[in-house]
Amino acid sequence: QVQLVESGGGLVQPGGSLRLSCAASGFTISSFSMYVMSWYRPGPGKERELVAAITGIGDNINYADSVKVRFTISRDNFKTRAYLQMNSLKSEDTAVYLCNARHPGGWEYWGQGTQVTVSS
Repeated sequence: QVQLVESGGGLVQPGGSLRLSCAASGFTISSFSMYVMSWYRPGPGKERELVAAITGIGDNINYADSVKVRFTISRDNFKTRAYLQMNSLKSEDTAVYLCNARHPGGWEYWGQGTQVTVSS
């Protein structure tokens, strides 16, 4: 059974850093490598907005304009994990961050999310 579990969230002061982790179980190394891994958070209208995405072998990476330069997405296919390094955090980055795994065939999986709160 496929499961995505996020961790690494917490309370941090503005300008601080956090590293989120998404542990994916129920995958083999080869199957995990086929999935695009992404991080989402609720947008202004509470719809999910894409924060960052990375293809299976990491050859294509995309970021929301609001996090470019500050955030870095990565993955370790051998560990079936994805990461989001968040630097220079701002109050507007406060959100529940959700991990998503999407197969080229169209099916996808979601984690439950990890809360990030940026506040002094």
